Amino acid sequence: MKVEFVKSSNDYKSCPKNNIPELAFIGRSNVGKSSLINLLTGIKNLAKTSSKPGKTKLINHFVVDQKWYLVDLPGYGYARASKSDIKHYDELINGYILTRTNLYCLFVLIDSRLEPQKKDIEFLKFLGENGVPFVMVFTKTDKISNNQVESNISNFKKFMLQNWETLPEIFKVSIINNLGKEELLRFIENTIHTTILKSKK
Repeated sequence: MKVEFVKSSNDYKSCPKNNIPELAFIGRSNVGKSSLINLLTGIKNLAKTSSKPGKTKLINHFVVDQKWYLVDLPGYGYARASKSDIKHYDELINGYILTRTNLYCLFVLIDSRLEPQKKDIEFLKFLGENGVPFVMVFTKTDKISNNQVESNISNFKKFMLQNWETLPEIFKVSIINNLGKEELLRFIENTIHTTILKSKK
């Protein structure tokens, strides 16, 4: 996998114009998004990690194998940001998600240690209402027992099924023991392959 940084954008309208497929990663602040991107690409500091929430403040585009864009989005649900900053991030994220016609899948990262959070439920509902294709990725599964992970995911599914007839694909990951890495890479490869085939028809 050859990954190259393309640009950082403070406005969704200034994102790259190339119409190649995009796969984007998003989640609440400090969910482990940057660490997962680094794990998947095999590049330690590709996405900047931090113990403080809100490290990613721009839309970051990376081109992979000259075939598709990996997009690192700012987190949602900032608790300590100012009202003006929250408004800016909401406009940045929502504008990107709703206008990028070449966005083929959004990877929504969720902390597996927590019961369903209001911000996550609201965001997923927003995606569903707007027909945005997404999968759910439960992170930090090594921090609690497998039974707790399964219990929290089960509770999340119950909340989801109040609004969805069928659930999106679900992945469980851990940066510590590489859990879910190969499954996600296969899913990404299949998504890009299918997308490219469709574009040639």
